[in-house]
Amino acid sequence: MFKGIRSASHSIISTVTGTGTGAPEDSSASAAPGSSGSASANAGGHQHIHHHHSSSAAPATSSGTSTSPKDFSYVDPEDIDEVDDQGQNILMGIISQLRFGSDLSRITLPTFILERKSMLERITNQFQHPDILLEAHTTKDPEARFIKVVKWSLSGWHITPKAVKKPLNPVLGEYFSSWWDLSNGTRAYYIAEQTSHHPPKTSYFYISPENNIRIDGTLVPHSKFLGNSAASIMEGVGFLQFMDIIDSKTKNPELYEITQPNMYARGILIGKLKYELGDHSIIRCPALDLVADIEFKTKGFISGTYNAIQGEIKQISTGKVLYEITGKWNEIMEIRNVKTKEKSVLFDTFTANPQPTSVRPLDEQGHLESRRLWHKVIIALGKRDHETATTEKSKIEDKQRVEARVRAEEGVEFHPKLFKPVHSPVGYRIYKDFDGKTPAEQIKLVEEIMPILPGQKFRDNFEMPAYEKHMHGDDNADLRDDTEEEESTKEDCESCQQEILNKQGPLDQTEDLKQALP
Repeated sequence: MFKGIRSASHSIISTVTGTGTGAPEDSSASAAPGSSGSASANAGGHQHIHHHHSSSAAPATSSGTSTSPKDFSYVDPEDIDEVDDQGQNILMGIISQLRFGSDLSRITLPTFILERKSMLERITNQFQHPDILLEAHTTKDPEARFIKVVKWSLSGWHITPKAVKKPLNPVLGEYFSSWWDLSNGTRAYYIAEQTSHHPPKTSYFYISPENNIRIDGTLVPHSKFLGNSAASIMEGVGFLQFMDIIDSKTKNPELYEITQPNMYARGILIGKLKYELGDHSIIRCPALDLVADIEFKTKGFISGTYNAIQGEIKQISTGKVLYEITGKWNEIMEIRNVKTKEKSVLFDTFTANPQPTSVRPLDEQGHLESRRLWHKVIIALGKRDHETATTEKSKIEDKQRVEARVRAEEGVEFHPKLFKPVHSPVGYRIYKDFDGKTPAEQIKLVEEIMPILPGQKFRDNFEMPAYEKHMHGDDNADLRDDTEEEESTKEDCESCQQEILNKQGPLDQTEDLKQALP
């Protein structure tokens, strides 16, 4: 979060730029991010013991103001690790405004800590080993299948920026879509939307219809200042389902409930800045009577080591430990059969080959689509032009504040376009009903939600709230072009924005630290 300080000129920046490990790309490059993104930038990622893989391909985004998709330019996607002696003084200025345990809700952040992608896209780091899920799905033995799901859940954590960075905080209503071409000739699709701002909630949906794999999740990060550290408490849950493996008791698809570890930025006052994962990740499958409890260990002040994990796979009903898991989440993780004492490699990041997600060209994206929305910010971050990054980010945030104020004044409630609220721990689910549909029918449903592949178009009811589309159906909606910016309205005029800013102190002009940290 707080690594890489380039200049003291922006010691206290009154807006927080979101994130993005990847770098921006032009519309011609964005169609195949896997080829030009972090995979190539990552070539040296396996050469040292604390290696961090760059996340996905070079993100192509745009500003939140009226920006033509034609001026999308390219920046080197490699996320360079920067360090400057003035950094701690800058951070001291920020931290002096906080108290221990306080919520990081309104505080200034320098843009150099920002990753060049939105949190909506950052989540795809966890899906960059799709072949592990394919293998898990085709594994007949239930216990072995569960172990492969655990392996998959641990496989994405090594994909992080080289520096301590945080992703761009999505604005309310921001959305993102992408896809993977899988090794067996099929595809997987991903859709995400920022469904709430207070508290921040990112809802996501991953499906591979031909492989009967589906994931629904919502991430709810909360950040706190902890003295020499800042913590991002990663609340929320993801549900993985193998749709054609039916639980004999419930008659429902086999379901895995997965939670995430928390994230920490250490050394923000004293010592070297360091990114750590901490606390527990739980993978639970009631149908198999199995649960994995993986502890991500943080280094002690005197003893211990960085990036270690220690966990167990147990029977839920008896508590009997079947397997033990040890190692480092950014190096090699091993699994030991308690009964046979046999130990083997569970996942080796040094030989892993992450597959970044693919995103259609920027000039086909909607104005609130992540890569287009943040394009100018990402371009500036890639050039280390923090003044421009701050300015462009402020434009996006100011527009959001105006829109929020207008909604409040008019008594209008925000409703997500892609996810409907549900009475479930996940909170939101994609609005389309996929149950009982064939793979071909499911693919058609995915394509009706929003464009994912190059050349696809938005439907004319895209802006309609998801719950209305679910209630009334949208099978007959026509296609339209959503790539042009909407005309300016009184809600986002400069006078309205200035009126709001005049009533705010510098610390009120940004809310991004609510989701601080990578």
